[in-house]
Amino acid sequence: MKKIVIGADHAGYEYKEYIREYLQVNNYMVTDKGTFSKDSVDYPDFAHSVAEVIENNQADFGILFCGSANGVAISANKHKGVRAAICWEKEISQLARQHNNANIICIPARFVAKELAQEMIDTFFATTFEGGRHQNRVAKIDC
Repeated sequence: MKKIVIGADHAGYEYKEYIREYLQVNNYMVTDKGTFSKDSVDYPDFAHSVAEVIENNQADFGILFCGSANGVAISANKHKGVRAAICWEKEISQLARQHNNANIICIPARFVAKELAQEMIDTFFATTFEGGRHQNRVAKIDC
């Protein structure tokens, strides 16, 4: 059973809830790091919480939502070993895994449909890292 950690700010709250339920029904073990309402919050709080779980190898993948996905991606990528990728279509989510070995998918809730978010997540989880020529590049990411 894959372990997934998920989080969002207020702009991504509804998407987080939708995806959390979808994942649980499909037998993923989901840790929800919030937010737990539509009340305005600060996106770094939730991005760091999700990224810490990935950084400590306590989940297989992370999912983050915010309005544009930029804020959560920037925040999450401050953590060692985290490769958070902003995705807005299935092919991008596939390439993020294949070429960048991304371990957190960041989705812009204001710009994609919930169904597309679900498809991107399924693609992200199903895609393996190609390694090869990409391995050396990924190894150069951490400072």
